[in-house]
Amino acid sequence: MKQLLYKTQGTCSQFIELSLDDDNIIQDVKFIGGCNGNLKGICSLIKGEKAETIKEKLKGIKCGSKPTSCPDQLAQALEQLI
Repeated sequence: MKQLLYKTQGTCSQFIELSLDDDNIIQDVKFIGGCNGNLKGICSLIKGEKAETIKEKLKGIKCGSKPTSCPDQLAQALEQLI
């Protein structure tokens, strides 16, 4: 099992807690801070999915005029684990 507490940058959320199994399947993900309902929805949708697939889908998403977003930060956190 791989785990990470990722410090986000440039978003309303402050941290992302991630757990992947040995096959890089997302077992658990939690955002600390940020838009609670939206982030809970993202977490629910990605549990059980391959980390590489989710990383590719979320990488580069922006939030308004910000250069990043919570999904983009999640992609960057996944990059550190896989």
